[in-house]
Amino acid sequence: MKESNRTVRWGILGTARIAEKISVAIHQADNAELTCIASRDAAKAADWAEKHHVKRSVASYDALIHDPDIDAVYIPLPPSLHGEWTVRAARAGKHVLCEKPLALNVNQAREMRRVCLENEVQLMDGVMWYHHPRAHEMLKLIRSDALGEHRRITSAFTFNWDTVPEGDLRLQRELGGGSLGDLGWYCIGVALWAFNELPIKVFGTARPYNDVDYNFSGLMWFTKNRIASFDCGFDVNMRKWFELAGTKASLICDDFTRPWENSKPHYDVKDTYGKVTRHETANPLQETCMIDHFSEIIRSGRLEQQWPDLGINTQRVLNALDYSARTETVVNLADFFPK
Repeated sequence: MKESNRTVRWGILGTARIAEKISVAIHQADNAELTCIASRDAAKAADWAEKHHVKRSVASYDALIHDPDIDAVYIPLPPSLHGEWTVRAARAGKHVLCEKPLALNVNQAREMRRVCLENEVQLMDGVMWYHHPRAHEMLKLIRSDALGEHRRITSAFTFNWDTVPEGDLRLQRELGGGSLGDLGWYCIGVALWAFNELPIKVFGTARPYNDVDYNFSGLMWFTKNRIASFDCGFDVNMRKWFELAGTKASLICDDFTRPWENSKPHYDVKDTYGKVTRHETANPLQETCMIDHFSEIIRSGRLEQQWPDLGINTQRVLNALDYSARTETVVNLADFFPK
């Protein structure tokens, strides 16, 4: 579809909790409409459609991806199903916005990209903050000389489960669980986004639970004497910040994954003497920014390859960090070829 004024028609595969936020974003977007919701339970799909103002519901994922009145699909399914349904949707000619982690492993993610390219559809992981005006402003500052030479990115994304939800998919390795994929994905991503390259080597350590990482700490070494470190986990108070420290100043965003207050997104620059300059930005919902951007890609007919590339690079580093933690070794990325 290359009609610049046409409304992009969206379908959602599954009724996961995150799908509720995306449904709101699609309704708010100027260039999109939520046309159909799919669930393997017909009654559940119908109830969800009524509650979230969706035109139609269907009782199978296949029915949705083969619907000629759907242009794009959002996939909020467990990570173990991302590869299968991305490939199926792409072969049916649908553009794919897929929740993170993109896949179970980097080879699966590469296959997802290959099939999407082959069928000339866009693939993007559902990381919303990249598309917000604040991210655009921060990246412009990062690419300038304002911080001096970059030295270190430190980040954290955590929340605390008071009671461990034993049946949660995030505690099941075969479904793609673990804090690294659920939360560390953002911390890896912010380092790749800022440094604009893959690390040379990585090291990870984890506290395991049910064969997943319940808490994870990672180190990534980059060229030009740059280092990134992070921690993520299900057992620490809510934290969602990063700091990029340079030789002149530091860029600090204490809520980069989602603003604490949607009405006041901001970031700070702290100089060598401790003086802090606060920068406030425009405040659209980041979910809506992502849907607007994705829909504009479809309307333009010009695919943006940097998005699947960033997702695949994030997946590659994630898999290397997971392997590092399980083997207690430093992993050179050039030598890492996961199965």
